Amino acid sequence: MTPPGLWLDGSARFGDSALFGPLSFRAEAGCWTVLLGPSGVGKTTILRLFAGLSRAEVSGGFGASDGQPLAGRVALMAQTDLLLPWATALDNICLGARLRGERADPARALRLLAEVGLAGMERRKPGQLSGGQRQRLALARTLMEDRPVVLLDEPFSALDARTRSEMQALAARLLTGRTVLMVSHDAAEAARLGQRILILTRAGLAEAAAPEGPPPRDATAPALLQAQAGLLARLLAA
Repeated sequence: MTPPGLWLDGSARFGDSALFGPLSFRAEAGCWTVLLGPSGVGKTTILRLFAGLSRAEVSGGFGASDGQPLAGRVALMAQTDLLLPWATALDNICLGARLRGERADPARALRLLAEVGLAGMERRKPGQLSGGQRQRLALARTLMEDRPVVLLDEPFSALDARTRSEMQALAARLLTGRTVLMVSHDAAEAARLGQRILILTRAGLAEAAAPEGPPPRDATAPALLQAQAGLLARLLAA
């Protein structure tokens, strides 16, 4: 499938509580967009709107740039891993296919488990995995869906620094050419992965310059460290 871009124009609220807006949001087709900002400003709500899971009231509109429904074209990795506790790691990674009544590809699932560092753990259940291992399993399940639009909500937050760097590199490689929208609180992560970086605060939505070069960028490069510092300064000033 050719990946579409994403757009949202308007505001959102739950009952009497305003979540965000009015704002004009764009995630370009085939590009990794990072939505950076503090907690409670509506980042996850925007992600869930595109996933078709939010119950927020929206004044305005949102959707895909090609005008077609997003249903069936989106893979979502939520903040919580949403793993089935009674199912094995292999069954969890193949869950999407089973829910759709499709034949799963266990060989591909095993390859993805190996790529996220869970080789040999396919028979383990979530309760037998650490928090970081569970998050890597949730990432593998998202990658297994092979969708043109991928929505990631703090996908590396439970990982140690080394594993986080490895999983960022893996996701950047496997999601090349997809429309990726990632929510993050981490300026370093945004600088390393974002081809477009948007900062959402109570004051609204603003764009920040992304470092040159494709993701994942060298985390020790001076240009990336400078970009990271600039993003952090903007977050602290928000």
